[in-house]
Amino acid sequence: MLGHIFRSRLSQFDFEVFETFIPPDHLLRQALQVIAWDDFEDLLAEYYSPDMGRPPEPPEMMLKLEYLRYQYRLSDRQVIERGGTDIAFRYFLQVNAHIQLPDPSTLCKFRGRLGKDGFRKAFDKIVATAREHGLVRDRLRLKDASHVIANIAIPTTLALVAQTRDKLLAAAEPFDPVCAEGERINIDLLRESTVGQGIEERLEARVTHLREMLAWIDALPVPEDASSNLAWQRLVACRQLAHKILNDQANPTAGDKTRSIVDPEARRGKHGEWYDGFVVDILVDADSEIITQINVLPAGGDEAVDAVQLVRQEEEAHGNDIEALSMDGAGFNGPMLQELEDPEGLAINTFVPPKKEKDSETFTPEEFVVDAERGSVTCPAQQTSRYRQRNSRDRGWMYRFPRTTCEGCALLSRCMTNPPHGPFGRTVTKSDYEAEYRRARQKATTPEYKEVRARHPMVERKLGELLNRHGGRRACYWGTDKVLTQELMAGFATNVKRIVRSLCAPTPALT
Repeated sequence: MLGHIFRSRLSQFDFEVFETFIPPDHLLRQALQVIAWDDFEDLLAEYYSPDMGRPPEPPEMMLKLEYLRYQYRLSDRQVIERGGTDIAFRYFLQVNAHIQLPDPSTLCKFRGRLGKDGFRKAFDKIVATAREHGLVRDRLRLKDASHVIANIAIPTTLALVAQTRDKLLAAAEPFDPVCAEGERINIDLLRESTVGQGIEERLEARVTHLREMLAWIDALPVPEDASSNLAWQRLVACRQLAHKILNDQANPTAGDKTRSIVDPEARRGKHGEWYDGFVVDILVDADSEIITQINVLPAGGDEAVDAVQLVRQEEEAHGNDIEALSMDGAGFNGPMLQELEDPEGLAINTFVPPKKEKDSETFTPEEFVVDAERGSVTCPAQQTSRYRQRNSRDRGWMYRFPRTTCEGCALLSRCMTNPPHGPFGRTVTKSDYEAEYRRARQKATTPEYKEVRARHPMVERKLGELLNRHGGRRACYWGTDKVLTQELMAGFATNVKRIVRSLCAPTPALT
């Protein structure tokens, strides 16, 4: 429990004003009625010291202010200013006419105090409230994801390398000021020597210089207090970022590129059009339209892996067992389907649109019979493969027939579109997840699949509400964890509104 906290008491005058000016169907009046906001104080108490410092502002009131920010898309300063003049805000906050709300900077400190773990607990608590009211069922979850635009300006590659170099040099200076001063001279010389050169030549020179800087910075001795030395930890982070930037330059066609040193966790992704930022991934209860779980990934993150994570997070938070899950084409993923549908594990009936099979006049992989003991396959012409190897994604075996075997086969025209060349003839890939893919394709032909997929647009509408009406589309912060806190509160506001609309309870007279 927290120590002494000053709490506002409402007077008869306050009740009369609230009763006169706030209509019974006002969202905030109903939200105060149907949600036990007092319970959040005990939940958040662990983030406060009970006997240190001055008495804190009531955590319940601070969470309400955060909720108001996302419900009405206000800044810290705007929500405090409006809380001073808006009668509905003051009623919802339960503060009397003589109470002055805290400084806007207190909200920033509150967010830093809770972090992503505290806000996730608050989000899980509002979902638990919906469950207590009987709104959330475990029959079906709908999963989808959308893009979040990072709060950054994207520099050119030349500027990105230069910014990385400057940041790294500033972090290394406390540990070797002499070398750092020498590098500053080298930077001036480099700038003068590359004046008038093309962008590619200037970029190559700066990449080379950054690599040379890392050579001596990597060799710096680790201080004895490295675990508590903030300057050293800052240098380690900058050093890792510099290596990542260099690796990106060495592998220009690879994905997962760092786009900015301001927010090095933002990535380049495509959602209709190319963008820089993150992916917000959600689960929605198909019966109540309550968002039951939220996660944030860098752009281009693996949605299939995250589907399993979202399910586990919800079931761990509420002790429930989800019966079925529907998601888009990213769910046609063997490892994910196997983990979700495992009868000894999560045991979730999963519905995903299968990938369209290519039309082919040649023999399909299903027509080749596997001999697991010999590690080979037998073709329709009763010939046996001689070689096998794992495929590039390590999700199946590639079986190869010798060229000489295929060249003399009477069924060659039905097996290969082009004559064999090189040492091998027909190559057949057998996925480790053929059973999962076959089951997903068969399921897609059933009436149950059509019924489930007809419900799927609901999650797309809910994503639109979360992102466009409650401020989730553009990141306000830097880093995946902080963007997650933003999306959790946007989801919190979305759920509060849904709970109120679902229950639609009449409001009794104030006394």
